[in-house]
Amino acid sequence: MTDILPDTIRRLYTDPGEYIDSDHPTVQHFANDAVRADASAREKASVLYKAVRDGIRYNPYVSMRVAETFRASSVLAAGQGYCVGKAALYAAACRVHGIPARVGFADVKNHLTTEKLRASMGTDIFTWHGFTEVHVDGAWRKATPTFNDTLCAKVGVAPLDFDGHTDALLHPFDAEGRAYMQYVNDRGTYHDVPAKFLMREMARDYANMQGEDLSGRDMEREAEAR
Repeated sequence: MTDILPDTIRRLYTDPGEYIDSDHPTVQHFANDAVRADASAREKASVLYKAVRDGIRYNPYVSMRVAETFRASSVLAAGQGYCVGKAALYAAACRVHGIPARVGFADVKNHLTTEKLRASMGTDIFTWHGFTEVHVDGAWRKATPTFNDTLCAKVGVAPLDFDGHTDALLHPFDAEGRAYMQYVNDRGTYHDVPAKFLMREMARDYANMQGEDLSGRDMEREAEAR
């Protein structure tokens, strides 16, 4: 069934947000440089997804105590980010092209990770994992631009592709067919990243990491050294 968005709802998901800052010049340049102007919305959604997935390296060792970790333009400038920041950047890039986009959250288990990261987290549950929903072809489509292709190669899974139409959430199985990831709790969708709330939640859920010096740590290097 085709879902026609009312004009006010469409504007909510196409106007810039504080963290999905699609009005930032560098985000606009990134989004416009990545796709053909005459491409369809589906094509743009797919190409922008890959640009964020592989152009921004995934690294969970970022400070959850600063707002810039969650802001699209800051993640773009850093060239790396964790799931929420990358989801915000993908949503912002889609909004540049008038594609309604929002961020969604879920708690997941058996997330793509390393032993060192699990030890630092003190749990195998990733709370408030971020993904993106884009409104294409009359429906909301889910996509997770989290794990870049070079990281996937190191941990033995294929990169997750998104064709702009079929939902692309996280890898359910690894290369050997073993269960790899399970969604355990849906946290809903938001027109912008609830950054202040997430900062408090991360401090509570991952208290083990708050006292660690995370500077210089890199998940991709850890995966390569396994």
